[in-house]
Amino acid sequence: MHYRLLLALSCLLGLLAAVPTAASEEPRDFVYTGDLAENVGLLDRRDIEGAQVIYTWRMLEPEKGVYDFSAIEADLLLAEARGKQLFAQIQDRFFLPTARNVPQYLLDDPEYDGGLARQYDNPGEGEPEGQGWTAMHWNPAVRARFQALLAALGERFDGRLFGVNLPESSFDPLAEEGDANGFTCDAYFDATLDNMRAARAAFEETHVVQYLNFWPCEWNNDHRYMERAFALAVEQGIGAGGPDIVPHKRAQMKNSYPFFNRHKADLPLVAMAIQEPTLTYTNPETGEKFTREEFVAFARDYLGVDVIFWSIEAPWLAAE
Repeated sequence: MHYRLLLALSCLLGLLAAVPTAASEEPRDFVYTGDLAENVGLLDRRDIEGAQVIYTWRMLEPEKGVYDFSAIEADLLLAEARGKQLFAQIQDRFFLPTARNVPQYLLDDPEYDGGLARQYDNPGEGEPEGQGWTAMHWNPAVRARFQALLAALGERFDGRLFGVNLPESSFDPLAEEGDANGFTCDAYFDATLDNMRAARAAFEETHVVQYLNFWPCEWNNDHRYMERAFALAVEQGIGAGGPDIVPHKRAQMKNSYPFFNRHKADLPLVAMAIQEPTLTYTNPETGEKFTREEFVAFARDYLGVDVIFWSIEAPWLAAE
């Protein structure tokens, strides 16, 4: 009798194990903006839990070693007054040829080799490729100044901000410039990981997130850049994210997306954005732009996203 009971229990447990588990918890919705004051009405919505705001390096460090964090303080007041949270993106790269928003001393002082390197930018599906800039973190002097900024931000805002994120790992240098400014793929990768460690050291309580989407010179982890970056994030307790949730898009599926899927239970936070270019993509199965529900389902079930940063241009925000 005892044996039969054990056998029955074993079969029951086997059946329960075969039942699909419940869907993952729904991602939290934040709005993504460059000017919170102009869009603060969105924080009054009950379905919005906070905002991710972009702060350029030049804004935060108008002169060498002189920091101006008044914009973050003002946005914290707006968010806290409504019981909402603030996520700060520290922007060191820009997607217009006229946008060179790093401190002037980086552009002028020979020690920094011009401070910025030109890059290509793909602004969305069917849109023409543009040109922008990224800070030359492979130059140790540039990187030291950026890490000094992170340390100053941590001293002021650790535990007050919900999160801080570093911009995307993607960088597509102009071919004609080659390595004239000292760029190499390994140097760029090593510098990015060094900045991740510096951000983690600066912020002990506030979430730290590194946007990981692509790496220069890499496809399908053939340099093990993506693998090593996610390993560092897991080891150091750093979150991961990215600027684009595009369901099953081949380029992302050959780069960061499988690593989000693999490590979604290991990362302290996965925070990803649906920015303006993301909204341009079409679902190949329907021939229509991806819906909110399609974005969320892929983010939740495959990528393990905890927080979605929605462009203020997302149709569902305007419709309600």
